Amino acid sequence: SKKLAAGSTHLVIDIPVGPSAKVRSHNEAVRLRKLFEYVAGKVGITIDVVLTDGSQPIGRGIGPVLEARDVMAVLRGEPNAPADLRDRAVMLAGRVLDFDPRIEGGQGHARALELLESGAALAAMERLILAQGPQQQSMPLGQLTHEVPAPRDGRVTAIDCHLIARIARLAGAPMEKGAGIDLLCKVGDAVGAGQALCRIHATSQTGLNFACELAGEASGYTVAA
Repeated sequence: SKKLAAGSTHLVIDIPVGPSAKVRSHNEAVRLRKLFEYVAGKVGITIDVVLTDGSQPIGRGIGPVLEARDVMAVLRGEPNAPADLRDRAVMLAGRVLDFDPRIEGGQGHARALELLESGAALAAMERLILAQGPQQQSMPLGQLTHEVPAPRDGRVTAIDCHLIARIARLAGAPMEKGAGIDLLCKVGDAVGAGQALCRIHATSQTGLNFACELAGEASGYTVAA
């Protein structure tokens, strides 16, 4: 409804599917996709629904400042930019560009990658920021922190998206822009006992205490020996 009110005529919808995502099974995702397609047909929007891997969070940051950091790192082409966020963004942007009749079928992905690597995507973001009005004051990352340690040597086999989001909310995100979670390890990473899996950021001691209490009970990480 928001897209329709804004005047959108074409829409790409990403539905992450995973055991701890909002949509947890392929059958449920297909049902939701068909519902979106039905509604889009009734209101006259051309739609492309993409089912993607929602088994872990995309990027490293959970929370406004951390997520903005990841996005700008991708746009700037920084070497430490999250590769999974870059890949997902290019894929979805490519699907949007495939709507353009001037682009040969299936070439949207290549065009999206070209726009990112040439700096054109960053320039577009900077124009948007300028048009909306740059922030008059900086929004620092929360300086109160706590690192969640790995319980054993092993490998990260799963990250619970729902639980990680709950911890971030207890820390204060998204109302407190500098609060959230920095994911220092992702699925597949080898870790040692005591190594930091993630770092909680908060702007108040109360928020940090609440987040640490839940993280102490269940960190959201599964580490297999």
